Amino acid sequence: MIPLWMAPLSLATGNTYVLKPSEKTPSASMLLASYLNDLGLPPGVLNVVNGSRDTVDGLLTHPDIKAISFVGSNSAGEHIHDVGSKNGKRVQANLGAKNHATILMDDADRASTIKAIVGAAFGAAGQRCMALSVVILVGDLSVSQGWVDEVVEEAKKLKVGNGFQEGVDVGPLISKEAIERAEGIIQSSIDEGAICRLDGRGVVVDGFEDGHFLGPTLIDLNCVNSNEPITNPAYTEEIFAPVLTILTVPTLDDAIKITNNNPYGNGCALFTSSGAAARKYQFEIEAGQEIHTHLPFVTCSVPIPVPLPFFSFTGNKASIRGDVNFYGKSGVNFFTQLKTVTSNWQYQKGADLGGVTMPVVGKK
Repeated sequence: MIPLWMAPLSLATGNTYVLKPSEKTPSASMLLASYLNDLGLPPGVLNVVNGSRDTVDGLLTHPDIKAISFVGSNSAGEHIHDVGSKNGKRVQANLGAKNHATILMDDADRASTIKAIVGAAFGAAGQRCMALSVVILVGDLSVSQGWVDEVVEEAKKLKVGNGFQEGVDVGPLISKEAIERAEGIIQSSIDEGAICRLDGRGVVVDGFEDGHFLGPTLIDLNCVNSNEPITNPAYTEEIFAPVLTILTVPTLDDAIKITNNNPYGNGCALFTSSGAAARKYQFEIEAGQEIHTHLPFVTCSVPIPVPLPFFSFTGNKASIRGDVNFYGKSGVNFFTQLKTVTSNWQYQKGADLGGVTMPVVGKK
């Protein structure tokens, strides 16, 4: 999916393109290049190079590379932006995220909202930059516990296993390091006072006993004070795993304040049937992309606010480096160079084409 954010626009605007996939997931990029080759794309127009940091640094400093697009972690993205910019490259880098969904418990459709939350939080095993990782319940704490219980029950229905097998909802994490990191954050959050309402650690899948499986996990921070920083690692870390953090606040103002105080700004969602609440959220929230879900149009994909290709991916704050967004009109601008041409065509020979002074409008 990620190469298709950039490569088609780059090629369509007349560029040649070097695709460097993650060394952990090169297969899709190699297949994409193979398909385009079979379709007749001329040799050298789309190129795939594999490798790790040395390969990246070679691209960042190569004089023939004019622009760089990157999607990945903050540490890698900040390095790419810094080195690329210092070497005169145009750079756009989509980085980490901590996407928040706010639920107005008094007027959100309960059943459809819960299904949407579970799908957005645990689909793709939480390994997508637009995965839902925080839910803010707005209302009374005693009411929120019922919502939490229903989210847990819905999440328990998801099947963990080999993603290529029919009926599997949650596949494995990408590596041993990824699952060790996620499980470490879960334990640290519990040690710091969070309640683990659903623990997905220790899942064993028949036939794949050595797989890196983590089942849906739900961390409850209970009621938080929007005037105080939230320091629990389940909230502060981008876990990139099927781990959902839930907290409760009294008002929509509190939910907006917490969302805005988070350093990331990829996307957010609001579940409500109130047009007034949706409008308030729209104008006061700082995240670059948002979804308002109104009755009865909630679906499992709604709380993932990824725009359609003809719009731009407008993450902001610590979720991006560079000032031109991905795809849409912004993507076209990124892969093209602005040129201004000034012409002075004279109908008659011998006309005045200008002298030593600057031309002035209306001067004869």
